[in-house]
Amino acid sequence: MKKKHHFLILFLLCFVGYSAHSQQATATRLGTLPELSLHRSHTVHLLSPEPIQYVDIASHHVSGDLPFENVLRIKLNKDTTQTEHLDHELGTVTIVSDNFVAQYRLTAPLWMNDTSIPVMLEIKPEHTRPLEISEIGLSRSQMKNLALGLLTKHVHRAVRSTRDYGVGIALNGISTIGDYIFLDMSFTNTSNLSYKVDELRFFIEDKKITKATNVQTVEIKPLWQYQPLTEFKKRHRNVFVLKKATFPGRKVLRVTLTEKQISGRTVNLKIKYGDILKADTF
Repeated sequence: MKKKHHFLILFLLCFVGYSAHSQQATATRLGTLPELSLHRSHTVHLLSPEPIQYVDIASHHVSGDLPFENVLRIKLNKDTTQTEHLDHELGTVTIVSDNFVAQYRLTAPLWMNDTSIPVMLEIKPEHTRPLEISEIGLSRSQMKNLALGLLTKHVHRAVRSTRDYGVGIALNGISTIGDYIFLDMSFTNTSNLSYKVDELRFFIEDKKITKATNVQTVEIKPLWQYQPLTEFKKRHRNVFVLKKATFPGRKVLRVTLTEKQISGRTVNLKIKYGDILKADTF
């Protein structure tokens, strides 16, 4: 019995020691962070390879904003006129995207050569740590990479297409990954009038509509699209990402394109459920 107790105590001590060692190994120390020096009357722009989702600035002497989704702009506050009275250490700035977190140590040196003052900093891979949040699913950067792969493919034959009033919609292909559906679509205009887009909407509705039928239409909002669709003169190609949805064979996925005019042209493309079942996988 004593041997069992001794073994149990030894096991617990080893486990506690291992846990403490693991915590120390994964901890990030201020002194190990890359340094970012700030100087009054100078602004620093940090360029992120992905859209920035969250920023935390530890010092109230420093302010920041996001002029673009992948650009963080930081500087010493204007009311901080006496830079020489500031502490050299200003804490940290933490930048979080969909897939990584990056931290920098902010400092305010008493003196710095004007030519060495940083004005732009690119967030490098070695300055980041991977961030895995399963609830997010695909990040926008991942969707963009997948969409680029689809747009580089040559379209041999459209899955579905329609044309009306000189305006056409073609479904070049359907691809799926997890719970996401990628629709590769082209829009063409053979008329002499530029097509200014009012809305592009997606609906699940009955395949055949009669007067005696209670029509059930459900709109599906795209989770993401590769680029804005506002106007096209001759041709426009884009990728739209939808959350995977199942619907019976008697229903279709309708894509409706409307023009920004009172007598605007409207074009409808209907996609069968069988087309989605035959979709390619990434």
